[in-house]
Amino acid sequence: MLDKLAAIHERYLGISQQITDPDVMQDMKAYIKLSKDYKELQPIIEGYKKYKVIVEGIEACRTILDEEKDEEMRAFAREEMESLVEQRDKLEEEIRLMLIPSDPQDVKNAVVEIRAGSGGDEASIFAGDLYRMYIHYCERKNWKIEPVSMTEGTMGGFKEIIFEVQGNGVYGLLKYESGVHRVQRVPDTETQGRIHTSAASVAVLPEADEFDVDIKPSDIRKDTYCSSGPGGQSVNTTYSAVRLTHAPTGIVVAIQDEKSQMKNFEKAMTVLRTRIFEMEYQKYLDEISKKRKTMVSTGDRSAKIRTYNYPQSRVTDHRINLTMYNLPVFMDGEIQDFIDSLQLAENAERLKEATE
Repeated sequence: MLDKLAAIHERYLGISQQITDPDVMQDMKAYIKLSKDYKELQPIIEGYKKYKVIVEGIEACRTILDEEKDEEMRAFAREEMESLVEQRDKLEEEIRLMLIPSDPQDVKNAVVEIRAGSGGDEASIFAGDLYRMYIHYCERKNWKIEPVSMTEGTMGGFKEIIFEVQGNGVYGLLKYESGVHRVQRVPDTETQGRIHTSAASVAVLPEADEFDVDIKPSDIRKDTYCSSGPGGQSVNTTYSAVRLTHAPTGIVVAIQDEKSQMKNFEKAMTVLRTRIFEMEYQKYLDEISKKRKTMVSTGDRSAKIRTYNYPQSRVTDHRINLTMYNLPVFMDGEIQDFIDSLQLAENAERLKEATE
């Protein structure tokens, strides 16, 4: 392992020199890629330095055991060696996992889409509950939330809401939320006290930047119109709403949330880039979703991943058969334990893939 880590260290040193090269700094696309590579290698390099110190310590203990006659010194060396070997074995597992290629999109911001599914008004209300759950979680992580587009439900909540989350490693954590979320509870409108089952789908996509997707202006048709509210009535008299149609893919994005046409256009471009990027990224997601039960491809929006049972105060993740009985706390954004468990399960699956 030391030889492999030494080679990675050489590559790390090479990248650190390249990113200070004036010629490289003028090529923004190359500079951004090198900066990402440099940042991703840093944890491995830290592990390598720690591993090297531990291995050197083990060798020093072996030398003492081979050459030292004093029993007290030998006993100390033996005890120290046992501790170092334990640390080495643990660190080897951590480094082995770091060496497995991760999804390069994990470090990106994310675009989250929540849509009400089966269940009528109750599904829209539940979609609103999920939105608030993610908002509270993101606030705890000090991530920035930017609403992109929303269509409110007639009794509250949302028929659809799209929002962007900006921060460090956002997609790598929120990606586990993609799939169908099912709720079992007695709706406020239910007079007989019967439990209803409703659903909402969540799709989490890595935000694509201008370097990921090359969109030609000539391929986009831009239409502007007056923003409309519930029932279709116009909410302003200016043509601030924007609809973008991407001719090669047929993707249509309409944004009307901002009063400024320019701001709506910028948001529409963010969503358009992300959806075009998703078409290519979908091939990767489809492939890994066949191998890893922790991941659901964005194309498979019928895959039920979690059930929220209010009468029992229970939430169950069906991918890893994890259940907790403190639903109000979970809905308040305390979802990190589930994400940690899903990450752990995915890491085990990645290690299994690497050894097959």
